[in-house]
Amino acid sequence: MLEMRNLSFGVDDSQGKKEILKDVSLTVGDDKFVVITGPNGGGKSTLAKLIMGIEKPKSGQILFDGQDITEKNITERANMGISFALQQPVRFKGVQVLDLIRLAAKKQLSAADACRYLSEVGLCAKDYINREVNASLSGGELKRIEIATVLARGTKLSVFDEPEAGIDLWSFQNLIQVFENMRKNTHGSIIIISHQERILEIADEIVVISDGSILKHGPKDEILPEILGTASAPGSCQFYRRDR
Repeated sequence: MLEMRNLSFGVDDSQGKKEILKDVSLTVGDDKFVVITGPNGGGKSTLAKLIMGIEKPKSGQILFDGQDITEKNITERANMGISFALQQPVRFKGVQVLDLIRLAAKKQLSAADACRYLSEVGLCAKDYINREVNASLSGGELKRIEIATVLARGTKLSVFDEPEAGIDLWSFQNLIQVFENMRKNTHGSIIIISHQERILEIADEIVVISDGSILKHGPKDEILPEILGTASAPGSCQFYRRDR
């Protein structure tokens, strides 16, 4: 279980101190699929970075399986069982896909075992296993390879920051299928930062963050109709997307 208690985070800019998250408390239970959504600039990606340890809160606590991880670094959190998929996956010139999956799994997987993870994300394994993780791969291919590394890690908590960013319609439709399969088959919790209605629709719970605070949190069947109703009201701010 992941628990965030009274988290606050801010930065100093040219106009002084800017609060990004304000006294945020949130619990993500075991084996839950949670989507965090809300307007741009509301603090969603910052919250994801705090969970992984990329950023440190100014105040508050983060607990994972009952242990305080607030001061632990990225490597320590990864070793405890937290995975993080970046909004823009990193390219590794000279590193083959097989090498990357082996690094994620922390063992010398056979090519056949590594191919199984690629197949789970809808890639023809024989076409990718020996390719370099470089600019020859499209955004959608990189996203799915990154998800394959998350599957290879098999961690208790997987966090995805806007996985739909920068990919085409075909790749997005395949990503939805991948996440649906993860929801059914993964023994662990999944957190996705997203604006996409189709991702919201497969969540167990939805969290709405705006202006650094949690506005709503609850079961999808309760929260999604409220979001859609609010977003379609005259003069409202439509932060979710139906364009996929």
